[in-house]
Amino acid sequence: MTGFVKCCRLFSIVLLLWLIACSPNKRKGEPLQPWSERLIELRNLHQSKIKEIDLGKIRQEIRNDYPWHEHAIIDRINKKALNEWFAGKGDSLMLDHVLQSMLNKKEAWASFFEDEFLGIEQKDERSKLVLIEKIARFQEALKIFNAICFEGLEKAILDIESRFPNKYDGKKYKTRIEGLKDEQKQIIEKFPSSGYKVIDTIIGFNNKFVTLQKEALLSNPLINEASLVFVTREQYAADHHNSATLFHTDEINTEKYAPGGSMKVIDLKRGGKITTLIKSTEGVVRDPEISYDGKKIIFAMRNSIDEDYHIYEMDIDGNNMKQLTAAKGVADIDPQYLPNGDIVFTSTREPKYCMCNVHIMGNIFKMEADGANITQLGKSTLFEGHSTVMPDGRILYDRWEYVDRNFGDAQGLWTMNPDGTNQAIYFGNNTNSPGGFIDARPIPGTDKVISVMGSCHDRPWGALGIINRKRGVDGQSAVEKTWPAAAIDLVGKGGWDTFKQVRPYYEDPFPLNDTYFLCSRSLDASLQMGIFLIDTFGNEVLIHTEKPGCYDPIIIGPHKKEREVKEKRNYKSQSGRFYVQDVYQGTHMKGVKRGTVKYLRVVESVEKRSWTVPAWNGQGVHRPAMNWHSFECKKILGTVPVHEDGSAYVEVPSDKYVFFQLLDENKMMVQSMRSGTMVHSGEVAGCIGCHDDRRMAPPSSFAQVPEALTLPPAKLDGWLGDPRNFGFMKEVQPVFDRHCVKCHDFGKKAGKKLLLSADRNPYFNAAYIDMHMKKVIAPVGAGPSEIQQAYSWGSHPSKMIKMIKNGHAGVKLSREEMERLTTWIDLNAVYYPDFISAYPDNPVGRSPISQNDLNRLGQLTQVDFNTLRGHRRGLGPQISFERPEKSPCLANIKNKNSKEYKEALAILAKGKEELENIPRLDMDGFIPSSTDQIRLDKYIYRQKEEKKSREAIREGKKHYDEGVNVVNR
Repeated sequence: MTGFVKCCRLFSIVLLLWLIACSPNKRKGEPLQPWSERLIELRNLHQSKIKEIDLGKIRQEIRNDYPWHEHAIIDRINKKALNEWFAGKGDSLMLDHVLQSMLNKKEAWASFFEDEFLGIEQKDERSKLVLIEKIARFQEALKIFNAICFEGLEKAILDIESRFPNKYDGKKYKTRIEGLKDEQKQIIEKFPSSGYKVIDTIIGFNNKFVTLQKEALLSNPLINEASLVFVTREQYAADHHNSATLFHTDEINTEKYAPGGSMKVIDLKRGGKITTLIKSTEGVVRDPEISYDGKKIIFAMRNSIDEDYHIYEMDIDGNNMKQLTAAKGVADIDPQYLPNGDIVFTSTREPKYCMCNVHIMGNIFKMEADGANITQLGKSTLFEGHSTVMPDGRILYDRWEYVDRNFGDAQGLWTMNPDGTNQAIYFGNNTNSPGGFIDARPIPGTDKVISVMGSCHDRPWGALGIINRKRGVDGQSAVEKTWPAAAIDLVGKGGWDTFKQVRPYYEDPFPLNDTYFLCSRSLDASLQMGIFLIDTFGNEVLIHTEKPGCYDPIIIGPHKKEREVKEKRNYKSQSGRFYVQDVYQGTHMKGVKRGTVKYLRVVESVEKRSWTVPAWNGQGVHRPAMNWHSFECKKILGTVPVHEDGSAYVEVPSDKYVFFQLLDENKMMVQSMRSGTMVHSGEVAGCIGCHDDRRMAPPSSFAQVPEALTLPPAKLDGWLGDPRNFGFMKEVQPVFDRHCVKCHDFGKKAGKKLLLSADRNPYFNAAYIDMHMKKVIAPVGAGPSEIQQAYSWGSHPSKMIKMIKNGHAGVKLSREEMERLTTWIDLNAVYYPDFISAYPDNPVGRSPISQNDLNRLGQLTQVDFNTLRGHRRGLGPQISFERPEKSPCLANIKNKNSKEYKEALAILAKGKEELENIPRLDMDGFIPSSTDQIRLDKYIYRQKEEKKSREAIREGKKHYDEGVNVVNR
């Protein structure tokens, strides 16, 4: 019965939506048809086109035009059942099930509708739909009525009175509250005998409460004489990740750009008078911020789909607008003023891509007040956004990045100095849910921040939460309050998309003080957003809304500058220095005895500079295929000693996104950092220990200078040669070729247990696939968000290493050979040394034969190669391009003289020939595809522009984006 209920309700919504989208009877400005008529008409009009229906778009249009129906019914409708009804496979009995379900709750109000239900003719669909609407409307009104709580409003009134005794008259509101309490009591007493008509009384009462609440809270002196700037625009289209709002030119999701928007001011002192500062039909305005003197607005704007976002500044009245950035093929968003007059913002000026997909990412950059000398501050491998300034002068921002961990729960809050130095985690780096803490702002007069708590695969919205870092740097204990209140129970529960279930949606928080906040919030279940005033007492009051939606509310006026942090960088592109005071200090070092750690290895996580369309499915989407589980490629910069007291001091190239590993005397990993950091030119950065609390002070044992700091910093010398991107075929496979393949090969007894041959297949090579499938190695893959214990993954727990150490088959590896194997596993068992490709259009971006060839080979050999495009594959290596006749898939063709066998062998031989002519990335002689080369050329050009800015800074000169008007600057 529940399924039928869901079915009917959902179909109703969908039908309605389609009519709105497609029906010629519905024109802009005309009143909507009655709900029931629209549903039936919609089904009749489009019954034959069921396969063409985009249910998502239909539901969205229902949300926009009939929001209360969506809110009341959507959760009860099943998509499949809706499709069936829409296609004419269902009948009016389905509506009976919906109605029966709605009335079977045995609530007091159910009897209000029984006679009407029993009096409906069996085939009278329209009357049944009308009754469904009637009941749903009643349920919605009753739900609101039952949720009304006077306590929160009373607390807010008392709080405002105490803060502003001479400016706020709370007495008149208290009197009205008492009157409403009496009215509420009377409604409750008379409810059982009132009948359906009580809905009018309930709706009237609900409206009275909302009116009183709005008057009482918007009379708060913090807001009642203020002017707010805000923007209107369409909600960003749903896309891959909450950072995917750029819809960048010439990238994967450009066509999702939704034009039309404005920047406006609402003057609450003048009764909510609206003034339009900017309006565009083809452009979008976003991310406004107010200057410290309250006289200027900085913002991002895009004028059309054919250009990207740039940063602009104008007077508070909309005059004297000037463009500060103009780089072609670059998107600049999220500008923020700094206390010294500079401006930080997020930009795609170092073009890199999401490792677990193909969307372009952004880092934080800084420029001078006039747009000159733009230079990069952050180098994390994915996305950095929503910069704001903390009272101590540091920049607070959200960062999406991962090293040896999953994509979905790797977005937390970070800090850095305004010059990019001293990058450190602030909160949420190891919290599994929510998937992202984003768009945080400091709360005035406190050490707390308010942040959006959202999901990985969602828009940049979700719940709001107050975070008290004194309680911890991760997890629920540090979250003091959430909007909605129930969202706090989801922190740490579920996964990276758990917060997608939160309703309503919140974004763009702006604190007025420690109790009252502005934000954007959704209206009912529609995507339209309004500007709300919310408080810690549970009140939420709509200030203003208009279509298509309102965002980024900010108070206009002067505000105090934060502390100004002095510059530490020298902009000479020299190296920097890292130190660790004691590697044994901190968490997750259980079982590690002092003296165990002998070396500190420095590894660079290399950014993704290109992508392919065909994908390999690891624990996420690899475009192209990279590794079995993890998304990255690695470069070992070198290894330095750890002193007896646990200290280390190392010189590291600047502008490299690096992480550290602790090694024992055999250079096997004891513990690994699963996030990244960097130093700028001339910077010295350090930590107390490995996985330290970040809030703790050094132990008293650090009264003496650590041994490492009494010496010059150790130099990095690469790994078995110069630093290079790590590739399995070059660094590891030769060890197996020398010692193992004579037994562990195709067609041999040991090969059936474990295949270690070098033969390439469409994805990786035979040895790599078989070792992962048979779990003889123990990488963490795209591991969990939580910090892992020492020795829990890597070479130490790997079966293969234990077998070799135990003398398997008399195999004796040299020290270097063993180090090659253990280092590979400790680097999370990577395969390809880069994200670039020679075959961007072929399967997984790596196969020398086309998809058609692979499909045909599958038909001939009865092997479904499409199911082998991921780490959950059930078959071992099936193809050898080097030795086509050895390919296991051929064994399925019994007659070796058949035309099927010869055709299959010819396809495999074609792959061998292609690899000889166009070497793959795991071969000598590789050349990037033309598509990759274009992206690499853009990257190189942008790096040259970065270098010009740094030179200008050092020489006291100015370097601007080409296209910026520099006259009178």
